[in-house]
Parts: sequence; C-alpha cells; structure tokens
Amino acid sequence: MNRAELPESVLQRRAIVYVRQSTVAQVQDNMESQRRQYALADLARDYGFRDVVTIDDDLGRSASGLTARPGFEALVAQLCQGRVGAVFCLEASRLARNGREWHHLLELCGLVDARVVDGDGVYDPSVPNDRLLLGLKGTISEFELTLMRRRLVEGAQAKARRGELHIPVPVGYLWSHDTALEMDPDRRVQEAIRTVFRLFGRLESARQVHLHMCRERNLFPRPSDGKRLGAPRCWTPPTYRNIISVLENPFYAGVYAYGKSAQHTQLVEGRLAKSYGHPRPMQQWTVLLRDHHAGYVSWEEFEHNQDLLRRNAHRRPAGSAKAARGGKALLSGLLRCRRCGRMLFVAYTGRLPRRARYLCHQGHEAHGTAPCISFGASRPDDLITAEVLRAVSPVAVEAAIAAMDLAQQQQAERRRALELEREQAHYEVRLAQRRYEAVDPDNRLVAAELEARWNAALTQLRACEQRISEGEPTPAAVPDREVLLRLAGDLRVAWDAPGTDSALKQRLVRTLIEEIVVDVDDTRRELVLLIHWRGGQHSEVRGRKPATGEHRRRASADADALIRAMAGEQSDAAIAVRLNQEGHRTGQGLEWTECRVAAYRRTARIPAYAPARDDSDWLTMRDAAAALGVPDQVIRKLIQCGLLPAKQVMPDAPWQIRVEDLRTPHVLEAVQKRRTSPRGARKPRRRAKRPTTTRRGNAQ
Repeated sequence: MNRAELPESVLQRRAIVYVRQSTVAQVQDNMESQRRQYALADLARDYGFRDVVTIDDDLGRSASGLTARPGFEALVAQLCQGRVGAVFCLEASRLARNGREWHHLLELCGLVDARVVDGDGVYDPSVPNDRLLLGLKGTISEFELTLMRRRLVEGAQAKARRGELHIPVPVGYLWSHDTALEMDPDRRVQEAIRTVFRLFGRLESARQVHLHMCRERNLFPRPSDGKRLGAPRCWTPPTYRNIISVLENPFYAGVYAYGKSAQHTQLVEGRLAKSYGHPRPMQQWTVLLRDHHAGYVSWEEFEHNQDLLRRNAHRRPAGSAKAARGGKALLSGLLRCRRCGRMLFVAYTGRLPRRARYLCHQGHEAHGTAPCISFGASRPDDLITAEVLRAVSPVAVEAAIAAMDLAQQQQAERRRALELEREQAHYEVRLAQRRYEAVDPDNRLVAAELEARWNAALTQLRACEQRISEGEPTPAAVPDREVLLRLAGDLRVAWDAPGTDSALKQRLVRTLIEEIVVDVDDTRRELVLLIHWRGGQHSEVRGRKPATGEHRRRASADADALIRAMAGEQSDAAIAVRLNQEGHRTGQGLEWTECRVAAYRRTARIPAYAPARDDSDWLTMRDAAAALGVPDQVIRKLIQCGLLPAKQVMPDAPWQIRVEDLRTPHVLEAVQKRRTSPRGARKPRRRAKRPTTTRRGNAQ
C-alpha cells in the first residue's frame, strides 16, 4: 500500500510517532537515531495527517517486555479508543521486541482499521499479506534481540574464563594497562586491608574488628566514585560493611570470580520482571580461577574465615558454637543441650544487676515441646574457669611473653598506620603548595581557594603528628623469670581483676574449647559439662545445681564438711577455732565465731555437740563433778583409773561422760570413799580459794 491509497477516514484520525531507544547510553550518545525518529512527524504530514502526536516517554527503556513502558501503554490506550489512524516507527523493533506485545498491537490495529508505517512502507494489519509480513518482522526482531544478547553474554563469559574481563574490583586492586590485575601500589591502602585480616585472625569476629578499628581511629579507603574503575579514593572511618566486604570477597585470596550472583524473573501484574543481585553458592559460580593474581591471604585462610563468619551468624541456623560477643555470660554461644542437640541461649533476669541464665527453649518456641534444661550461669562459668586456668597454668609464662609480643605488635601496627597517614598528609600539603604557587597571585578568587586548601592540609598534618606523639609507646622492660613465675601463680587474681574485659575472657575460653555439651542430672541434682577441647580431647566436670531460691553466698564445701564432721563431737566454739585455723571463711567472707557456727548448723540442720543439748545423755567433766558433788580432779582420776567410762574426739578435747555411767555401783562407791576421807572433805574448801582457771583439756 502506498500513500495515495490511504482512505480519508484514516487520514482524519490521529497519527502517532513512537520514539524509543533501548538504553540511557544510546539516548546520550546516539543522537542521529533520535533525529531520524523525530523526523517521522514530517513524514506523517506528508502522508496527509493533520493531527500528529509524538510519544517519546520510552527513551532509555528496553522493548523486551521486562520493563514498564508508559509511552507504549498510552499508544495502546489510544488505539483501543479508535482515535489513531496510523502508527509511525523507524523500524518494527522500536515498537516491541517480544511476540506477545507485537502481535497484540497488530491485532488492535486490525480491529480499529489503523495502519503501521515504517521506513519501508505502509501496512494494513487487517490484510492477511500485510499481517504476515508484519508478523515476520516482529519475529525477526525478537530473534535478533535474543541472538545479540546471547552473543554478548557468551563473549563476556569466554573472556572471563581467561580472567581478562574487566569487572569492578574491590579496594586494594587495580587493572593495569596490560589487562593484568595487580595490587594497589599505595602502601597505605595495602596496610589497611592487611590490618583487617590480621585483626580478624586474632579476634575471630568481624564486629570486634570494626570496634577495634574505631577505637584506634583507623581510617579505611573507599572510592570517591564507585561507578568508575580507578576513581580517586577518600579515607573515612570504617563501617561494618567495609569489614565484611573485605572478609567475604575472594579477590583478596588471589581468586578471579565471575557470576557470583544470579537474576530472577517472575510475573508481576501480567508483566515479566527481573531482579538482580541474588547470591549463588560458590559451587555454582560461572568462573572461579585460583592463583589468578597476588592475594592478601591464602585460599585456605579465606575458607577458614568464611567458616568463622558462618559460625558467628547468631540469627542463622548455624548449629555450632558462636564467637564471643561480650556480656556477663562466659559460655554464651558455647553450650549445646545434650537432650535435643540445640545451642543454649542466654537470658538476663532479676533485678539490677541482672543475673545471666542459660536455657534451652528453642524447641518450646518452634514446636511447642517442653523446655529441656535451664540453670544459672554462675556455677558453670566458675567450673569452666577453673578448668581453663588449670589447662593454661603450665604455659602461663609462655603466654605472658606471647602477650607482651602481641602488645608490642599492636603498638607497631598502630604506629605504622599513623606513619602512612602522615606520609599521605605530607603529600597533600606539598600538592596544595605547588598548586598555590602555580596560580597567578592577582587572581585572588582562585588563589584564596587554593590557600584555604593548603591550610586545611597543614591542619590535617598537624593533627596526624599530634596523634603520633600522643600514642608514642613507652619502652617496656622485659620482666625477669621471678616476675613471670609469680604472674603464672596469680592467674586467678588476674582473671577476677575488675579491669579484665568479659569479651577477652570469652575469647580465651573459645581459644581452648570447641564447644560444651551440657545436661542436668536430676537424680543427683548436678550439672554435667562435657568439654570438647580444641586439640580433640574431652573431659567431664560436674557441679551442684542450687535449689530454687538458694543464694551463692554460702560457706565452701570444705567448711561444710568440717562442720558436719565436728558438730557431734565438739562445741561450736571449738569448731570456729578450727575453721579459722584452716583459713575458711563464711559466705560473707567473715571469720567464724561460735554464734556463726551455731547459725550455720541451724540452717543446715546439723545436730549440735551432744553435751550442749539440754536433753542430752552426755555430760562434760565439770557437769559430772557438779552432779556428784566432788572436785573435777576426782572425776579425772576415776577416768584415768578406768572406773568411769569417757571419750574424747581428739587429744585435749573435752571429756564426754554418759549420765548412766555415773550411777554405776563402783563409781558411786569410789565417790563415797572420797567424801568420807578427811583429805577429801577438806579439799573442796581449799579449791574454793584457788583461781577459777582450769587446766588444759578441762575447759568447757
């Protein structure tokens, strides 16, 4: 069909010129295509159309059917209203690149008797021959798009398999002119990357690395323009994202990786939509070339770091021990329930300061089952602390020397970072000075700005030098052997010192222990802790689980055993003397007295010393003498002669005499003879004048 054959009914309607380019880059660079498409409006007027409308809302949008095109939707809406007489386009691919939209457009044009006009001529979709020709053009356009995309993707993949595709690389690497990937020549950038890996190897936690770098006021490089390769860098305080991006990126292990993420396509409101950036497992990456370039760490160290990061993810079902996160609970993230196999959680309950408590309730929350076990954190923490200190005591001296070396290494790393920062500041000062000296002095608008930049660089240099002077380490003298041996014997004191950080204790425990399997022995009311040490050894410790409401300020187990052993044989005063001699203290840390021993016995329901009870069948030597009305030495002589049975718990302990033994005939006869003898009758009067002090062994 030619322009002379267009009916008047078509020319009286509106002609639409559809303008589209696929990408933003084409819109900005390919201006000739835009001019040719906008020139179709003049062609429509030449055909005889008086009402010509240009739709260019879809510039920079693809016609593949995966993106919304408001201009195309407006075109379809006007076709349905019957207002359009012809649709002008430079070529069929401008209207649609997929068969569904293309054939839908042709069907609408055929229903409303509209024409499709391109650079080759005029087509009537209601005519079978024209409909067939337009259908072939749409199919070829769709096939052409698929073929071009496939060629581009396969070409990029082939280049990536050789490790030559210039993909964006992380901070610390640059693409050189000979298509080689190399480390950033800036030594300050290299030192910042290596610091992250060194700290993670020591702290085993990305969060702790971030906090440490913030405390030390270390700066981290980042591109000022992340969209351009080789963009200048700016130095800012590190963020947690910076630390994670370094630790999780395989490029730092000398690996060239391509195709780490995938795209997902889904139907949303009748239209296909693509989403990008979905991570893929390492086994499904398109390209993974080891030893492609120089790495900051080895591949084995990279895999070890990934394993640590997975284990440290508390919000993921890792099912293994977690890294130290601070807090009062020493064993947080280390305990595994022996009954269900899940990791125990920590809860802080009670009044301030809140007490930590370990509990296994994940099964109860997820499946409604009964909670497994729960117990306070103080006793298992003390048990594990004792085991850890016992394990490290033989190598305490070596640990002290290693700690000194580590402290000196940290100080050297910090000073090295400051020196590199000062060197960078010196360069910025010299650069600002050269720029200021190169400008015309009469051009004050430029000179004033360059002078301000020079002053800012000088201020930054002075601040850096001040930080170096403030952080100047004092030369530490190496302690002698006696000091180190004394330190090895005071591990418990160092552990309980107020200045010892909880996170440091947790890291020490995790250095030695892989995990702890815990259970509660309900019959014996004991905590059973099965320790899995790092070296592959296993050991079991048990501890008493306190009853509900039982506080921790109790006497030691040794003091309790001593009180129970002596309670029925000696008085409370004698027990208190013995406890103080052996160095035992009460639960409040006080010395023992007769009243405190008595109070402890009543609380623990321990029977008292037999002669101290009012209803007792036993008497002391003084009570027996008073009952018979004779002096104390008479009772002693009867005991020594074997006439009166008596017993002592230990030498010099009070004598204990049974009441019924005083009423035996031979004892009463001996006492009666003593009374009737003249010597025995005068003796009580002489004793009445003597002091009231008694000989050793008779006091009660």
